[in-house]
Amino acid sequence: MTATVKRRALAVVATLALAGLALAPSARAQQVVADLSRHLVGITTGFVGTEVLLFGATEGEGDVIVVVRGPDRRETVRRKARVGGIWVNTDEVAFPAAPSFYAVAASGPVGEIVSPRILWRHRIGTENLELRPVRPLDASDLAAFRDGLLRNKVRQGLYHDKPGRVTFLGNRLFRANLYFPANVPTGTYTVEVLLARQGQIVSAQTTPLLISKIGIGAEVYRFAHENSVFYGIFAIVMALAAGWIAGVIFRKG
Repeated sequence: MTATVKRRALAVVATLALAGLALAPSARAQQVVADLSRHLVGITTGFVGTEVLLFGATEGEGDVIVVVRGPDRRETVRRKARVGGIWVNTDEVAFPAAPSFYAVAASGPVGEIVSPRILWRHRIGTENLELRPVRPLDASDLAAFRDGLLRNKVRQGLYHDKPGRVTFLGNRLFRANLYFPANVPTGTYTVEVLLARQGQIVSAQTTPLLISKIGIGAEVYRFAHENSVFYGIFAIVMALAAGWIAGVIFRKG
């Protein structure tokens, strides 16, 4: 089955699921309900990135905002300066709880859906992320290191500085494609779906998504972290053996 056929089949299944959500009693009780096409993304040795389909339904009209956030990680930002004609690190700042992944999707421009105050309250948009350094900084240094962290994450494809698109199918059913790149960190992600009306958030739902290594790659990763000394020795032995074999082959040649 080709990728195009798979996407079309998934779209049909999602549409049927959307209809089921809209008719379910729980959907009528809540103002917004949503789900994912899968709750586990498995990373194998050949993983090149993937999309996860989010679909849902609203009770009445409104705009939908989706916020995807990866597990918090410690991130360090370094400042470089030219010293004696050489670029060296002159300062660094650590942010102990920065999202490892961050993306937003919306059914319209988020600045027109809700006010800046509500965007800040719900941490919608990279400019509203709460990034606290481990040590006090003055305003200019904090802004510089914060901007550096955001630039690094955007360049890596782990922060999306422009919102994706939430598409409505009629007045109530909606869907969005959530993309995760090949270098996406592992862990438990949260997918928060917000329903807005007249500039206010009136309903919300959070769904977990697990991204995990599977297969032989996961076993190697686990062994390397749980037995770092033995893994290091094994890697050195393998490198020496590979060098010796290459030397023998070249001598024979």
